Amino acid sequence: MTAPRRRDALNTLLRDRIAILDGGMGTMIQRLKLSEAQYRGSEYADWHCDLKGNNDLLSVTQPAMIEQLHLDYLHAGADIIETNSFNSTSIAMADYDMQDLVHDINLAAARVARRAADAVATAERPRFVAGVLGPTNRTASISPDVNDPGYRAVNFDQLVAAYRQATHALVEGGADLILIETIFDTLNAKAAVFAVDQYAYENGLDLPVMISGTITDASGRTLTGQTTEAFYNSLRHARPLSIGLNCALGPMELRPYVEELSRISEFAVSAHPNAGLPNEMGEYDLDAATMAREIRGWAQKGFLNIIGGCCGTTPEHIAAMAEAVTSEQPRLIPERSRHLSLSGLEPLELTEE
Repeated sequence: MTAPRRRDALNTLLRDRIAILDGGMGTMIQRLKLSEAQYRGSEYADWHCDLKGNNDLLSVTQPAMIEQLHLDYLHAGADIIETNSFNSTSIAMADYDMQDLVHDINLAAARVARRAADAVATAERPRFVAGVLGPTNRTASISPDVNDPGYRAVNFDQLVAAYRQATHALVEGGADLILIETIFDTLNAKAAVFAVDQYAYENGLDLPVMISGTITDASGRTLTGQTTEAFYNSLRHARPLSIGLNCALGPMELRPYVEELSRISEFAVSAHPNAGLPNEMGEYDLDAATMAREIRGWAQKGFLNIIGGCCGTTPEHIAAMAEAVTSEQPRLIPERSRHLSLSGLEPLELTEE
């Protein structure tokens, strides 16, 4: 699909109905209970450190398994599937000493997702691949050393380089759009936005971007302290296809923040909450039917343009949510007055008296 046709198809989808995003990839991989040898595959059988837990590597070593997980979500009703590349930056992959393999891992992740999407897509219902850029395991805004508040484990330029490298491979592998997700630090996200914009400009691409932040707890703030509206103000300059929230909270806890975003956003609003809050074993107990009832309420209130699931969600959750919103209309994007909107930890809007 050419870039103009991709953009037109996405816009048509978002205009006509609530789009369905897929669910938790990590959740489904954990269910497979793979061994160290399966993570390594034949490609990395002699790697010098443990690889179990490096889920993104499975796109290389176990591509058939990952493709089947994508197909499971597509058959459940997903319009957009996410590449298995959440940790595939040189920064995060350094944990496995695989920073030099980032291009190969992202390329494999995009190609696997592309094959699955193309296998299910029809002319009447195209399916889209979102190339995922995760937050990395470092923050540009907060010092990891309590004794040195000025220290940073990563800087903006390093993040830009890492995100640009990943973006290049994801697009080469067939991603239709880029999803910058689970944002706990807006400065990291700005680096990702800059990297994607830079790559798209230099290559003459029209590359849609989805942005999804994370409200970490009942305080209603990101890890670096921003409220939902401040987070929105910080990133609205990116003119994304959508902006939304995911992870950390279940749908009941996330609802007020999605509602707030739906009120202020000039763009489509997305959400992919967890299947409730983790229990004492770190597992998620919210069943598909209960989650779908909550999401139907969101749709009836006009909060949503895109809905999916994050940690703990399965194809059963996605199928139930897709059914729950099938007869509901997508959120109408409001017109906002052209006031100067600023943000630190809190939003600030300047209006003429």
